[in-house]
Formats: sequence, structure tokens, C-alpha cells
Amino acid sequence: LKKENRNTEVSCIFTERCVLPCSYRGTDVVIHWYQVSAGDLRVHSFYYNKDQLADQNQHFRGRTSLFKDQISTGNASLQLTGVEVQDEGRYKCYTIQGNRDSFSDLKVNAPVQKVKIQQAGKQMICSSERLYPQPDLTWTTSSPSNMSLQYETKVQQSEEQLYSISSALHVSDGHNNLDYSCTISTRRNKKRATLSRLCEYFISQGNLTSLSP
Repeated sequence: LKKENRNTEVSCIFTERCVLPCSYRGTDVVIHWYQVSAGDLRVHSFYYNKDQLADQNQHFRGRTSLFKDQISTGNASLQLTGVEVQDEGRYKCYTIQGNRDSFSDLKVNAPVQKVKIQQAGKQMICSSERLYPQPDLTWTTSSPSNMSLQYETKVQQSEEQLYSISSALHVSDGHNNLDYSCTISTRRNKKRATLSRLCEYFISQGNLTSLSP
């Protein structure tokens, strides 16, 4: 029989736990999980009624598990803890029964937690850190203005592959009475910080916008 593939996109939060779905039918339980986007790395195996981790890739050591009490009912889903950016990619669940493989596309997200904004002379400085994937940053003014906003944005990536972003906006003479807002967004959420004409700093519109798995 020709195999049929099932594909699922799974959104995972950095450092948290995540579940990649897989199910099977039958009584001869053999489960293999691979990260196929990284060259078929062995993530987790289960057969002879126990975990078989001798060939598990070192990157996943101590971070994977199956739902042991549900395997007998056909649940072969993988639980991954302490999600890292390097975990992002395509995973394959192989079971000996059935005529289909299950694939999961794991997307890692480190949402915007906090946006900082401050005034330094004739510049507004906006920044945030520990984000993934690479964020976007935009400046706006609360009052209608025809002026062109001049700013420079820098993005850096840490050893953990998380991004930090910082932007410096030049404030022209005669425009000090405007409210300046900076919005930083990822595919998971966005947050905005505003520096008012009274130089009061506050955060607004910072609710998470969840993505469907």
C-alpha cells in the first residue's frame, strides 16, 4: 500500500514544553521519532515495551518522553521539554503499523515580553530582547504628521540564537510636542511603548495573539 503522509504545524514557546502529535493502530508497538530537517537525527525510540535511547542524538538527551500510559491506546505523541531555537524544523514519527507517516513542522517562538522606550537628547531609543524569530520594529506618532520619521534599527543574535532589537529615532526641532510610539512584533505577538509629550512612559496593546498549532 502507498503510504499517506500527515502534516501538522506545531507552535512552541522557547524554554517551555511542546507536544508533537502522532498516533498508530495495532498491537506491535514500535515508535521512532526523527528530526528529518537536520539529517534524520534520532530523537526518541520506543520498542520492546520500553524507551530505547542508546542511539538518541545528544541534543535531545534528557528532554524527550512519550505518554507511557497512553501508548496502548495508540498515542505515540512526543513531548519535548526546554524548547530551544535549534529544535525548530521538521520531525517524522514512524510506526510499524499503518500506511502513513506523521510529520510535524515545529516552529519556535520567543514572544515580545517587554518594550523599552526612552529619550536621550534629540533621540528616542526603543529596544527589546530575547525574541524569536527576527522581530519587526515600527515608529509612529499619535498626532497626524506629514514628516518623515528618520531612524536607524539594529538587530543582533545571541549564542542561543535569540534576537535583540534596538532603534534610534531622530526627533526634529519643532516636533517635541508629539507622542512617539514604537511597536515591536514577531509572528507570535506584538507590543507597543509610547513616550508622550510629557515624557511619560507607558506600555499599551501588549496582549498575546495566539497562533493556532
